[in-house]
Amino acid sequence: MLKHIMSPSDIKTLPRSELPKLAREVRRVIVDTVSKNGGHLSSNLGVVELTIALHYVFDCPKDKIIWDVGHQSYTHMLLTGRYDRFHTLRQLGGMSGFPRISESPYDAFSTGHSSTSISAGLGIACANEINQQAGKVVSVIGDGSMTAGLAYEALNQAGALKKDLIVILNDNDMSISPNVGALSSLLSRTFSAKYLQDIRKEIGELLRSLPGIGNDAYQFAKRAEESFKAFVTPGILFEAFNFDYFGPIKGHRIDRLIDILNNIKMLDEPVLLHVTTTKGKGYAPAEKNPVYFHGIGSFDVNTGKSIAPKASTPTYTEVFGDTMIDMAQKNEKIVAVTAAMPEGTGLVRFSGLFPDRFFDVGIAEPHGVTFAAGMATQGLKPVVAIYSTFLQRAYDQIIHDVCLENLPVVFAIDRGGIVGEDGPTHHGIFDLTYMRSIPNMVVMVPKDENELARMLATAVAQDCPCAIRYPRGKGPGTPVAHPVKPLPIGVAEQLKHGLDVLILCIGATVSEGLAAEKRLAQEFSIQASVVNARFVKPMDADLIDRLARKIPNIITVEDNVLHGGFGSAVLELLADNGVSGCQVVRLGINDTYVEHGPKEALRARYGIDADAIVKAATRFK
Repeated sequence: MLKHIMSPSDIKTLPRSELPKLAREVRRVIVDTVSKNGGHLSSNLGVVELTIALHYVFDCPKDKIIWDVGHQSYTHMLLTGRYDRFHTLRQLGGMSGFPRISESPYDAFSTGHSSTSISAGLGIACANEINQQAGKVVSVIGDGSMTAGLAYEALNQAGALKKDLIVILNDNDMSISPNVGALSSLLSRTFSAKYLQDIRKEIGELLRSLPGIGNDAYQFAKRAEESFKAFVTPGILFEAFNFDYFGPIKGHRIDRLIDILNNIKMLDEPVLLHVTTTKGKGYAPAEKNPVYFHGIGSFDVNTGKSIAPKASTPTYTEVFGDTMIDMAQKNEKIVAVTAAMPEGTGLVRFSGLFPDRFFDVGIAEPHGVTFAAGMATQGLKPVVAIYSTFLQRAYDQIIHDVCLENLPVVFAIDRGGIVGEDGPTHHGIFDLTYMRSIPNMVVMVPKDENELARMLATAVAQDCPCAIRYPRGKGPGTPVAHPVKPLPIGVAEQLKHGLDVLILCIGATVSEGLAAEKRLAQEFSIQASVVNARFVKPMDADLIDRLARKIPNIITVEDNVLHGGFGSAVLELLADNGVSGCQVVRLGINDTYVEHGPKEALRARYGIDADAIVKAATRFK
């Protein structure tokens, strides 16, 4: 059926009885594609029926559907004319794994980070009113996104403005008692009908018009209604935001979803529909282990097992998690904080061994940073483990709540640099820039696994804020030496000695620098010095100054944006020290966002691999 669906209008021609068949086909295509390309599986399988119902009822792109985070939008993509390209999902030059305005007119808002959908939806609804443009706005939020303060800020304003906005809470985690859930679903489908909503408003207006007692009578009736709803539904919170609440309703019954969506479509005020779904629905391995299949690489469809070769080399994330356990066993002041990512940040074992010293704050990065700052004021050593791209959301808290008073909070910044197929919303290419600009902050980047462990020991030993930025995936395979010894702050490491070219590298680019040094010597008889800078702030001014005065041909290499990054720090150091006569070539990410694709291909495309270093070195005169 899918190959005949060129747009959502084609879905509307199908009888309702055919829609479950369409849902089964959608699931087969998603499982087959993700098994080959990798991607977000559990969250997408959970919203198949909901997505079909939304496109059956609403008229996109005139009506706008905003998918929070966007990692549940594969069905939406398949139903909006992208079936023939779906096999390119997350591939270099292929379809994005997240909604993008530039990719399709049916993608109302580009997403990738959580909890933005209600804010964006409210903005679109207000713009529609100003532009006198017809169209409904639907924000679909879930998967933990309701733990972020941004969602409640948006709910608060939306309820106050009373704009025409529909919020769908995709609840794939909350357990609802079967009896209460069934009763609530029946009531929601019944009382959302337009004629009953009209009667409700008329009764309210009648009560308010009663002389002398009108307002009291209205408030009494309203409290009685809210008390009844609170008894049979969990929606009283949303009613407090002035949203009409309906639900919970089961999210895998397309016919019932269509009925209630048709009802609430007629309302012109803030509405929240609570839908309960099963993450991984329809694919047994994903239903059994939805966390594992949330973001997955290629796998065997029949067994659900990964087909990627098992690596003997641990990832940076695993090294971080193991080192945290080793240090926490010796230092009871160490605590760990993460934002809904204990698996992704390698802290699952830590949480089991030290449950009283582990804190998952939910998708609430700003709160997590300030929470850690509070603990630091009382003598604890909080280590905040958050992906680089998500830590951006807490920038003010890092400046105001941690660094202003020089509090010893450690930031373990996972997924730094280019991360691969998740694309521009997930690449951590801004962290060196945004962290090195903050007073009191120490910024370290390890070249390998052993150096990561040493930097973590270094950071915990300091009485100031420290950030350690490390990449996704495996390192070069350097074993961690025990005991783990701290590094001296601001001291770099010269790995190769040559007088023709000076290659200054940081983090993951060190291995590229070493590969380039070997090729330059063998193919061009160019002798290069290679320095592992280790610290972006403070830099090893003595070493870089001394080498730059002897070797004026300098290349800096980083997997970060060039503006304000590692290369900029080197230029500033040379200028401040009065080092002149140098030719400096900076390799890094130019003023652009990095697309999705394999890490190696992206490093080559954006010129931060060994080939780019060799090319730059051979151009010096």
